[in-house]
Amino acid sequence: MNPELESYLLEHMDQEPPLLKELNRYTQAHVLSPRMMSGPLQGRLLSLFSKMIQPENVLEIGTYTGYGTLCLAEGLPERGHIHTIEINDEIVHIARNFFKKAGLENQISLHVGSALSVIPTLDKIFDLVYLDADKSQYGDYFRLVFDKVRKGGYILADNTLWNGLVIREQDLRDKSGKGILAFNEMIKKDLRIEKVILPIRDGLTLIRKI
Repeated sequence: MNPELESYLLEHMDQEPPLLKELNRYTQAHVLSPRMMSGPLQGRLLSLFSKMIQPENVLEIGTYTGYGTLCLAEGLPERGHIHTIEINDEIVHIARNFFKKAGLENQISLHVGSALSVIPTLDKIFDLVYLDADKSQYGDYFRLVFDKVRKGGYILADNTLWNGLVIREQDLRDKSGKGILAFNEMIKKDLRIEKVILPIRDGLTLIRKI
């Protein structure tokens, strides 16, 4: 996105809550590849989606430092719960620390390990699923979670424009990019869902199970 346009958007929307601003700064200063964090623009969108849906059960695949998790938690009802999965055991302490600071440690369960192994162990029906992990495995995640999403439930998938390279297939040489392209084609053909790709940051696909 044009930096000036992004700056304008950030100036004309709700600002980051103080705790998320703290987490943003901490991630920028202490973690490699801070760009992987959802960030203020997408974070406010996740918050609004969650508030509109008011999900009782949320599944997030890819916790990172917990920024997106805390945004999704803003729409949880009193009995709502988030299950979030992170494979990198070297950074989960950051998310746990900020979940505790937010007073949400009892409403967020952080699972450490491969999502492909963890998802089958979750005996839940989810109102909202957020995909933001290994892009080469998006198709596998979708297949694993689909039957665990209630009818009328939502799946959000991040990074589905992959730096704009989805329209230049010849330039998609990495596993992640090819995984995104395959996922987009699979979603396009799936008649069990409604879907739209939003051109926010690196692309966010909104999917509703019919």
